[in-house]
Amino acid sequence: MQNIGFIGLGIMGTPMATNLIKAGFKLTVWNRTPEKCKALTALGATAVASPRQVVAASDITIAMLADPAAAEAVCQGEDGVVAGIRAGKGYIDMSTVAPESAKAIATAVRLAGGRYLEAPVSGSKKPAEEGTLIILAAGDRGLFEQAKPALEAMGKKILFLGEVGQGAQMKLVVNLVMGGMMTMLCEGLALGGKAGLASEQILEVLDSGAVANPMFRMKGPLIAQGRFPTAFPLKHMQKDLRLALNLGGQFGQPLHTAAAANELFKAALGMGLGELDFSAVSRVCER
Repeated sequence: MQNIGFIGLGIMGTPMATNLIKAGFKLTVWNRTPEKCKALTALGATAVASPRQVVAASDITIAMLADPAAAEAVCQGEDGVVAGIRAGKGYIDMSTVAPESAKAIATAVRLAGGRYLEAPVSGSKKPAEEGTLIILAAGDRGLFEQAKPALEAMGKKILFLGEVGQGAQMKLVVNLVMGGMMTMLCEGLALGGKAGLASEQILEVLDSGAVANPMFRMKGPLIAQGRFPTAFPLKHMQKDLRLALNLGGQFGQPLHTAAAANELFKAALGMGLGELDFSAVSRVCER
């Protein structure tokens, strides 16, 4: 069984790493806040003091980090991934970053002799816990094949999309659509409420027709109750919308509704809602 490293033990990283341990992989972990390693070490993982030490101990190292700045810092910073990578070792970054960030990390890893795969995921906390994420991989095909058993422990659908950057672009397109859907659901519930319609009946009608989908089914009742347990932090959705808008600018593609959705999420950040679930954007819609 391969030795796997895991860097980044947040809302997504901890359950993903847990599933790797359950699948029988020997795991070495690091997190910027060391206390977050305790749940994994209790299951048998080994915690070390730096990303460099994770890479040194592992055949393949996986990272799941909050944003492009964190992903690049962990890769290229002092005692980072590049400092420990060697020929034959693989690095898989599952963070959601801009395509240019993925390419910069890939170049740094390759110049140091390693192999690189980007593999952002579609899915939030519950799919991470259940091992049912959708994994959007691109980069080194050989590393993709070598890492498949580990990826299969974390995801239900694993796609190989080609060159580095394609995985990041796919993830941004998916989250652009998801962010827009969420804002429309919240506005619909807010309008219906002011018109005297029961949220439960609105959701029942939506779930009975062409726009029925798992996200509305899962998030709708919680929104109606004013509850926003964090599965995907609002601040991360706003980050992804910003990155998607930047991608649209690169290709000259107008993104009118995404831009409007981004403004709602920015307003929600201004209200201090960034750590809540992204469905808390409903607070903006209800004003």
